[in-house]
Amino acid sequence: MTAGLTLVGIGPGDPELMTLAAVSAIEQAQVVAFPAAREGAESMAAAIAQPWIRQNQRRLPLLFPMVEAAEPRIQAWHQAAEALAAEVARGHAVVLLCEGDASLFATSSYVVLALKQRHPRCPLRVIPGITAISAAAAAGAWPLALQQDQLLVMPCPDTDEDLQAALAEAASQGRVLALLKLGHRWSWVRPLLERRDLLENTLFAERVGWADQTVCRADQLPAGQRPYFSLLLIRQTWPEVMP
Repeated sequence: MTAGLTLVGIGPGDPELMTLAAVSAIEQAQVVAFPAAREGAESMAAAIAQPWIRQNQRRLPLLFPMVEAAEPRIQAWHQAAEALAAEVARGHAVVLLCEGDASLFATSSYVVLALKQRHPRCPLRVIPGITAISAAAAAGAWPLALQQDQLLVMPCPDTDEDLQAALAEAASQGRVLALLKLGHRWSWVRPLLERRDLLENTLFAERVGWADQTVCRADQLPAGQRPYFSLLLIRQTWPEVMP
């Protein structure tokens, strides 16, 4: 592999869901970069790709603090871009591991924007990965979109009112909702879905692709706090032509 940076989408957890292109890029790289929430913290992305990371490859953890404040995040993106550009300038083939898909709600997307801003000539390519949404639908044998369905992917709203509005609009448009980052919101989202008689047509999933994943119909799971990496797939209507 020639010098340059490759963003590698590695899927939501199961190493077997990685694409051949992702595996090939990792195997050919001299430097394997991956996100970490803090110094010395385990990287979920590195754990997924571990079967293909060799001992003679340099590992480059990049710190991305999980905070609400804007300035620490902006600083982290620019620092990551500088570190990656420096490795490429030394003639190295570098991969940046991205859990899920590298272009969908990905921290790596911000790094790319910072890189293009400061190092526009840095060779760059992106390898897409399987999303948690697709993996969850597959695990539950749940049709994500049919015929003229629309699909809206968004973080779970923070308030009852905002979710009610999203559900009403989705119902009027024949739109399936994929709500990410559910977490603690499940404690009030479940009762809301129950009031609207939507639990049976909603798929719940958390830690998709990992050994402890949960994928089930939403009415099978009581209200309460769930992990950050949890999601809902909500269908309110079905096409007219069905088996």
